[in-house]
Amino acid sequence: MPLQAVEPQRLYRQIADQLRQLITQGEFALGSRLPAERDLATQLGVSRPSVREALIALEVEGVIEVRTGSGIYVKAWPSPAPSAQVNGPTEWGPLEVMRARLLVEPEVAALAAEHANGSQLQAIRAGLRQMKQAARAGQMPRQGDEAFHEAIVNACGNGVLQDTVVRYLQARSGPLYERLGEYFESPESWRAAIREHEQVLAAIEARAPAAARKAMQHHLRQAQKRYSVSWRHAPANASG
Repeated sequence: MPLQAVEPQRLYRQIADQLRQLITQGEFALGSRLPAERDLATQLGVSRPSVREALIALEVEGVIEVRTGSGIYVKAWPSPAPSAQVNGPTEWGPLEVMRARLLVEPEVAALAAEHANGSQLQAIRAGLRQMKQAARAGQMPRQGDEAFHEAIVNACGNGVLQDTVVRYLQARSGPLYERLGEYFESPESWRAAIREHEQVLAAIEARAPAAARKAMQHHLRQAQKRYSVSWRHAPANASG
């Protein structure tokens, strides 16, 4: 038979494929509970966040069901059709996007503190205002958050970084990332994020690159922590 092209796979996708195969082979019957997240991580030799990412991918595909306080259960037999998978094999996962942002965006904020002009500062402030308005209205302020970060990279004076960060932000619109947000975003987490954004803006306005870098690092590290807390039930009115 002819050789098939080899496609690289993200770690979360490899984990999801292993679990899907076990379900297909009958290792986990319909309605049965999967091992706990920490046990799966130990058996697979990977981190718990990577297992969580894989489980959410399978949930979006309709294969498993997360029951908060009870466990994770097999909901349906996996479909053999590749189109049933939530993302392609090379699709960015939320956790690797977060790690990449932590490497890149602090330097972007430092550059913005050096180079931002008046109109660019206004755009950053406008993004933060949009976040606050949405939060006051009881909405998840994702659009304002994206506007804030995009305005900062637009002020950094580097077109390659602009394209890079915009791709990071675009990746957040995928179904896996949105479902992750339904579980781990809340009014409280967004209020904390807004306070962190205020610190980033203050450092940029003060033309303090080191402070801007530190403030953005703090914000993105806190964001990672917010996605590592215990599972909670996705609200019925959450977008998906």
